[in-house]
Amino acid sequence: MRRLLEARTTIFEITHLFLSHFHPDHSGELVPLIFGTKYPDILQRKFPLKILAGKGFLDFYTGLKKVYGDWVALPLDLLEFIELDNRALDTRNFDGFTVSSMPMDHNPESVALKIETRSGVSMVYSGDTDYTENLVLLAKGTDLLICESALPDDLKVKGHMTPSLAGEAAQRAGVSMLVLTHLYPECDMTDIEKECRKTYSGPLKTACDLMTINLDPKPA
Repeated sequence: MRRLLEARTTIFEITHLFLSHFHPDHSGELVPLIFGTKYPDILQRKFPLKILAGKGFLDFYTGLKKVYGDWVALPLDLLEFIELDNRALDTRNFDGFTVSSMPMDHNPESVALKIETRSGVSMVYSGDTDYTENLVLLAKGTDLLICESALPDDLKVKGHMTPSLAGEAAQRAGVSMLVLTHLYPECDMTDIEKECRKTYSGPLKTACDLMTINLDPKPA
């Protein structure tokens, strides 16, 4: 939420929120966001916040309400939940863009998300996952793949990617740009872009907070 303000965006401007899975580092600010939306006394949110997540999110939210009660409850016309299929491709259409998801190899509810605008610009976020063919399929030909690369190649753990695995997925998918993200501290001591270059030859960036990436609309 602090980074949103630094990007000159308030929580009341957010239309859609996507959760790749329910681990605390990916859902921890959901409670403060909903809590903050209740204030000031006159609600500033003028349209529903649509929250998209994998199967089980309604149970997850019910658990949050058992802990926080009405502090995380909003009027029904201001909060909408959409559970995505965690077994196969799931596509949802919204005003101006389409969201597609596929299950990933991490948690039972884990999904990667693809957003494609009406102008044809597309972006895929892997969420947390081990290497999986589903990520290659979802990212096929996309303009931007934001892919987790939690640990260097020699510290690979189950359920997470490494730079060379992220590069392999991006290369096989033929993406126009790869951005490595979800970097554990061990990555600070390794040239992760060099490791990624073992398998990927296209445009490459390492993610940082408040990074801006411009994607040009496709010609009509």
